[in-house]
Amino acid sequence: MTLIATKPVWAIVRRDLLIAFRNRSQLLNPLLFNAIVVVLFPLGIGPESSTLRVIAPGVIWVAALLATLLALDQLFRSDHEDGTLEQLVLSRHPLILLIGGKIFAHWLITGLPLILLAPLLGMFMGLPADTIMVLMISLALGTPVLNLIGAIGAALTLSVRNGGALLSLVILPLYIPVLIFAAGAVNLADQGLPYASPLYFLAAILVLAISLAPIATAAAVKISVN
Repeated sequence: MTLIATKPVWAIVRRDLLIAFRNRSQLLNPLLFNAIVVVLFPLGIGPESSTLRVIAPGVIWVAALLATLLALDQLFRSDHEDGTLEQLVLSRHPLILLIGGKIFAHWLITGLPLILLAPLLGMFMGLPADTIMVLMISLALGTPVLNLIGAIGAALTLSVRNGGALLSLVILPLYIPVLIFAAGAVNLADQGLPYASPLYFLAAILVLAISLAPIATAAAVKISVN
């Protein structure tokens, strides 16, 4: 891929990051939601460290999944409302690359902060350092998949009024394999068992999602804009 071909992609990434930093709630809301969901569990079931450590991988991953879902509705909606998305569709540049740039920027805004927050939440839930490292690796592999799959749903529900609920119904079942492999890897690491296999499956899902999701999302965006 030539530098000329990637230039509009990086322009899209830079533009979306600038908009996000000017609208801080777009950055903070998923992060705060993720932290609050994790903190609520010890308040609900008690501060017993052995219990928290057992449920920690599932709790942290479900919180990350819900935080990602919370932010997905805004991935294309503002661009759709102000006509930017229509200009992207009409652009001479490949729409798949432009959509890929938007998804990457969205992951930097919503997924990367969740990875950086994971050590703090892991320590809060009583996970040891080795398990926290596996948790961060699983999030690094899994959160891009959540964004890539979620982008398809966000594009499909773009023209639907109050499409947030419909987006959840469409996307949540597709998140199940990611949740199983990611939380499974962290659980195995916490028990001192080999955890590489679930991470390999997660990496394979990520490669498949990177290959196919931008194509499907671009097609869905065209349908919604038309």
